[in-house]
Amino acid sequence: MSQDPGETSAASTRPGMGATTYDGGTTFRVWAPFAQDVSVVGDFTGWDERPVPLQREDGGRWSVDVPGVTSGAEYKFRLTGAGGQQLSKIDPYARRVTSSVGNGVVYDHAEFDWQGDDFAAPPMDDLVIYELHIGSFFTEDPNRPGTFALAFSKFDHLVALGVSAVHVMPIMEFAGDRSWGYNPAHIFAVESVYGGPDALKTFVREAHRRGIAVILDVVYNHLGPSDLDLWQFDGWSENGKGGIYFFNDDRSSTPWGDTRPDYGRAEVRQFIFDNAQSWLRDFHVDGLRWDMTPYIRSVDGGGRDLPEGWSLMHDVNSALQQQFSDVVFIAEDMQRKPEITRGDGAGFHTQWDGAFVHPVRAAMKALDDGSRSMGSLAEAVTTRYNDDAFQRVVYTESHDEVANGKARLPEEIDGNDPRAWHARKRSTLGAALALTSPGVPMLFQGQEFLEDEWFRDDVPLEWSLKETYHGIERLYADLIRLRRNASGASAGLRGQQTAVTLLDDQAKLMAYVRRAQGGPGDDVLVVVNASAQERRDVVVPVPAGGRWRLLVNSDAKIYSDDYGDLGSDADAFEENGQARVRVSIAPYSVLVYGLAG
Repeated sequence: MSQDPGETSAASTRPGMGATTYDGGTTFRVWAPFAQDVSVVGDFTGWDERPVPLQREDGGRWSVDVPGVTSGAEYKFRLTGAGGQQLSKIDPYARRVTSSVGNGVVYDHAEFDWQGDDFAAPPMDDLVIYELHIGSFFTEDPNRPGTFALAFSKFDHLVALGVSAVHVMPIMEFAGDRSWGYNPAHIFAVESVYGGPDALKTFVREAHRRGIAVILDVVYNHLGPSDLDLWQFDGWSENGKGGIYFFNDDRSSTPWGDTRPDYGRAEVRQFIFDNAQSWLRDFHVDGLRWDMTPYIRSVDGGGRDLPEGWSLMHDVNSALQQQFSDVVFIAEDMQRKPEITRGDGAGFHTQWDGAFVHPVRAAMKALDDGSRSMGSLAEAVTTRYNDDAFQRVVYTESHDEVANGKARLPEEIDGNDPRAWHARKRSTLGAALALTSPGVPMLFQGQEFLEDEWFRDDVPLEWSLKETYHGIERLYADLIRLRRNASGASAGLRGQQTAVTLLDDQAKLMAYVRRAQGGPGDDVLVVVNASAQERRDVVVPVPAGGRWRLLVNSDAKIYSDDYGDLGSDADAFEENGQARVRVSIAPYSVLVYGLAG
């Protein structure tokens, strides 16, 4: 039973924001500095029949202990605002909600059984990321969004593919049942239509059992803008803006709504830090990918700086890296700024790299070979930040690159037949560049079996393509195994060193060597033909003599019956004091060699 509403409640001495269970009850605490009074109502009070008043604390917080309230109880805060208005609000820290416009639900993280989960995320040089969207990754009914349970039913596919991490698009509670997730209404609550917090924890636990890390997409550059109870939360605002959680001047404006959080306000900074910490601590996720950081560090996405945003990113990343030693923090910045991945800058480990995806996609989409610049491809391959090969994420498809007027790469190459020879050849050539270039490679869901058209949150993947294009899927799997050095023959793909040894813009040829320490089992040679013509007896400089064994040939017939199988091992010879090999390569193909022992 809850306390008698006639009793005078006292402020709680227990810690924690939101609804925090204790033995025998629940503590409720909320920040509402301009409220005249605050109460909690719920199914334990008969809703508005017996509201329990909260008592004011220092710093504009209000709290109360309510005996008898346990996990599963539904609740809301009732506030009298600064101007006397009566407000009904979902708890900003609600760990669970019935829906984006429903009620908060008391939730105890300690009740979930992790079954001994002690997974450690792979190091940066072993990361191969697979981006997926829970609502469309897999569903048994196309009229209903997917769920965490349905998504992890496909984990065997991800294990066979060989990826080491999944990047899950945002799962914070959003408006409606379908969304990309970049419109978070309640950032501590897990989207109820996907299954809620226990379902996410099960998803993470099952991923870990299969050796797969989970990286969660978080949205701190704006909130909502719809179904947003944080808006004018306690009745106060300035200039008709959002109140205590938001900037109340021109800094509030973003392309997604007038809802940029006030990064300079201590309580808002704590709110964001607590949220980021909760995903790592309470949900065991292995990393966070921050959405569109240019709109955290600047007002307009690249011009006028927001010092408060820079310091927020630095302070949150720095503090969490001290608490969690094996997590990865990723920025979607796209503007080639080294300070994003510097410790004295924003402090991320790595960032999505526009210097790779844009020139590589452009080269793969070009209708004629003359429009392909090998110099641009070479720059895309060799770009690095702060002299660290892994401070960038490289890819040819992501949710952004295959929507908003753009389509899947095979569709962009051949809109009439996105699974024809040209589309297959050039899209996998781009993928091979991503999986052999320095950086953290990433795939987007369905890329491995030639999903076409464009990404939509209400159109599930065509899983039947997995069987039809099993050869293309095998090519992706073989490249991923090489990238992760599963056979011990390609350690160089996890190394820091990259050198372009051949660049021929006329013939559209390029070759580069990846290495860690160098030598047999380490040195890797990648030869690229970005033309429609096969090239025979191409002489390529290599770092050492001996036999260079062909590890992957993207033209092999095992990947498609209409491929030519052009390519073979190569023995080095010396010319003018330089070791070289002579290779033949098919159109729009990649040969990956390893120096044999």
